[in-house]
Amino acid sequence: MRRLSVLLCAILGVQGLPIGAVNAAPAVPAAPLADHQQYVYSPAAAAFLSSSSPSMRPVSARDVIPQLDAAGIERAAVLSVAYVYGQPVRSPGEEYQRVRAENDWAARQAAEYPNRLVALCSVDPLKDYALAELARCAASPEFGRAIRLQPAEGGVQLDDPEQVERLRRVFRSANARGMAIVLQLGETGTREARLLIEQLLAHAPDVPVQVAYSGEREAAPQLAGLAVLADAAARRDPRMRHVWVDVTTFARPSLSAADARRLVRRLRQVGMERVLYGSDAAAGAEVRPRDAWAAFRSLPLTDAEAARVANNVMSYLR
Repeated sequence: MRRLSVLLCAILGVQGLPIGAVNAAPAVPAAPLADHQQYVYSPAAAAFLSSSSPSMRPVSARDVIPQLDAAGIERAAVLSVAYVYGQPVRSPGEEYQRVRAENDWAARQAAEYPNRLVALCSVDPLKDYALAELARCAASPEFGRAIRLQPAEGGVQLDDPEQVERLRRVFRSANARGMAIVLQLGETGTREARLLIEQLLAHAPDVPVQVAYSGEREAAPQLAGLAVLADAAARRDPRMRHVWVDVTTFARPSLSAADARRLVRRLRQVGMERVLYGSDAAAGAEVRPRDAWAAFRSLPLTDAEAARVANNVMSYLR
């Protein structure tokens, strides 16, 4: 018995825990270790978007850092918004040059705080230049080892084989270069989630795929899409083994109690070890990181579940 006690003390001593803490629930950190979804907007991008969003203004790293400080968050991914130049209703001249310039601007912002920020370039994966931009970003040490993919307004035409094949090519290219994929799904809910599982994940079998959602007014389409992923995870679909769920869209004070319960049920199916915290743009009308974390903590999670999510950090931020 004494030998067992000594061994237990030795193990706990290595871990830095008192014996009484063996069965204690983990304390929930005051803030998550990382914010997986922040944005920066160059003056050019802000001007480009101002026709549809008159309140749009540039957001730099110097705007993001104070918001992270207020929330007690040490690290963050700052996502480029270069994909917006692919919006078909805008059709700007010299589109790819603008995409490159926006991605490079985001990289320069992160470089101002190299110990705290990592820049992720972005591109519309349906564009002819998507593979070239992915390769450029993958070869540059100024970017994190991930790419944010978001089809511009209009999304993917799921019944268009050519568009689906373009997505597959981008997935294969990211996988070959060891680039994690941050995929922004739209509001078509279950259809896009099924497309991801059935036609895309097999083409990126070796890299993490972080699934994020767009849209803030209505949670139902996003929850429906999440249900498809959660059910696949619950039945241990092997295609889901590298899929992570980004809860940025759901970390909102406006989420109803019923939707909060539905969300938690689905996150439990996915597994809290694959849930990532994010809070979106730290400017304009968006929810600030401190308030977004408070909204996340208001979900009906156990302390152990909340602590697990708070401590999850994607590979590109380590």
